Amino acid sequence: MSRWRITVEYDGGPFVGWQRQDNGPSVQQAIEEAITGFSGEEVQVTGAGRTDSGVHALAQVAHFDLAREASADTVRDAINFHLKPRPVAVLDAQAAAADFHARFSALGRSYRYRIVNRRTPLTLEAGRAWQVAVPLDAEAMNEAAQVLVGRHDFTSFRAAQCQADSPLKTLDEITVARDGDLITFDVGARSFLHNQVRIMVGTLRQVGEGKWGPGEVGRALGARDRAAAGPTAPPHGLYLAAVRY
Repeated sequence: MSRWRITVEYDGGPFVGWQRQDNGPSVQQAIEEAITGFSGEEVQVTGAGRTDSGVHALAQVAHFDLAREASADTVRDAINFHLKPRPVAVLDAQAAAADFHARFSALGRSYRYRIVNRRTPLTLEAGRAWQVAVPLDAEAMNEAAQVLVGRHDFTSFRAAQCQADSPLKTLDEITVARDGDLITFDVGARSFLHNQVRIMVGTLRQVGEGKWGPGEVGRALGARDRAAAGPTAPPHGLYLAAVRY
């Protein structure tokens, strides 16, 4: 029995999320079925992050165990063949140590959120970014975001259904930058609360529109109350960008 580590890219639009659920197709299910298709084995695929419905991945990492012997190229290509036509692709496959765990071995995760700041309807970016028609001040959002860096009680930025044992998290970095109409939020931490990134983005939009001053983000953080923060940004602008080991 060999343990395999794969890096996966996917469009989260057609899926109910990473994790298997009874209410629709998941990314995990698609990959497990593809592995069974080429190997004949029933496997469980474990991901580094349980992305929600509509959330995408640039480099999700997952692991599974396989009895069949195969080269890394064969594992990658065979899974991709059986994934068609679903919008999921294995970018890389490699043998891993027996104790490697995609979730628990991870030292950090990076997420990216994308806003297209224009009035014109989206075509190429539809379903892959949040369109905000009102002009946003990316520099003001970046400045306001820095109060979130460090170890804090992020109750204000936590979904009601979050199952984490504690609201305490350490945010390593957050940057907000504009390139033309595109505003990108890059966020890094060891782990995140449910909807934490999306709530931070929705809150910082309030600053970008001029509805909130920079100090309001700190006050929302200190309130430790979900009602004190801004709205939750939609899922289709969010990407799991990288996992660090």
